[in-house]
Amino acid sequence: MPKPLSPRTIELVKLSVPALAAHGAEITRRMYSILFQDEHIRELFNHANQGEGGSQVKALAGAILAYAQNIENLEALVPVVERIAHKHIGYHILPEHYPFVAKALLSAIADVLGEAATPELLEAWGEAYWFLADILKERELEIRNQLEAQTGGWSGWRRFRIEAKVKESSVVTSFTLRPVDGGPILRQKPGQYLTVRFAIAPGETVKRNYSISSAPNNESYRISVKREMNGQGGSKYLHDAMDVGSILEVTPPAGDFYLPDEPSKPIVLLSGGVGLTPMVSILGAISSEYPELETHFVHGALNSQTHAMDRHVRKLATDHGRATVHTFYSEPTADDAVGLSHDHDGFITVPWLKENTPFDTADFYICGPKGFLSSMVTGLLKEGIPPGRIHYEFFGPTTELLAA
Repeated sequence: MPKPLSPRTIELVKLSVPALAAHGAEITRRMYSILFQDEHIRELFNHANQGEGGSQVKALAGAILAYAQNIENLEALVPVVERIAHKHIGYHILPEHYPFVAKALLSAIADVLGEAATPELLEAWGEAYWFLADILKERELEIRNQLEAQTGGWSGWRRFRIEAKVKESSVVTSFTLRPVDGGPILRQKPGQYLTVRFAIAPGETVKRNYSISSAPNNESYRISVKREMNGQGGSKYLHDAMDVGSILEVTPPAGDFYLPDEPSKPIVLLSGGVGLTPMVSILGAISSEYPELETHFVHGALNSQTHAMDRHVRKLATDHGRATVHTFYSEPTADDAVGLSHDHDGFITVPWLKENTPFDTADFYICGPKGFLSSMVTGLLKEGIPPGRIHYEFFGPTTELLAA
């Protein structure tokens, strides 16, 4: 544990809260512009979310503000630290990268706040930054050591070959990945994701997080990817240009969203759209390892054209025997019919969950678009479900979701 913050640093950081609330986005935008002047550091980032004008600008501003507001209550930041540490494992952020961020952040505070950024304030924020950075570095070292100690574990980027490519729906395709070196792989915790890296053009490499949709094993991973028409090329390139035999690089499974060892409460898996991918992995693990665990798989899709992996999900549920599947179509086609293609028209609602799942005792696992997540999480909280029984995964900056 790093040396505690000095009382004066705590005081100055708290006094800076109003300025951060007013100028936080401007500070983080400036920070990224400074940071990305170094190509070595720029390459570490996923530029679909992070960058001078991306949603990560607001998310980081919110995170810095939350840190300042909770500077005397750091227990409140433990879940955020865990999530950031896993992201850093995925993107292979190392201790030597932290000084670049420190320099950029302090320079940005000085540039934006001007005369208000006194030497004493900058010194306080430097101390506060390194206090949090040391906590993150310690946790990341623990995670890396745990990963490397397990069968099939590794650290950093490892080459994988696409072994199979399967079109699951009009928008989702699955890719089975096997390591080029032929060795075993780390069994992921069901629900975790992979970070993949591949070149889409000379000198242009993308990094993306994709949930693992296969059950844990020591041989291969499967990711099931939605083709994003308005994205920055990652998913479109995977769908259109990468085929069986193509090579990409992968860091070890990461993420703080997963089914715990020996789950004891009933499980409700809630997903929207391609958010079903980690749920399929969780259901696969439950089907093979926990035959007595009551499980409810509840999924929302537009219609049968976009609905992926339904046959596989229903087979897993049938093999398990104590798992049920309910699918909702919000925009069924003329060929879709309740009882044939899906179970319910419309959207998943909290009142429906209260009537049809073990609402008062279950753990809820949620993944999907931001609107879906916000609706489910806030709805469950309003109905009195304790936060400790609500688990969610969201790819991209989560500040707005948490605020909601």
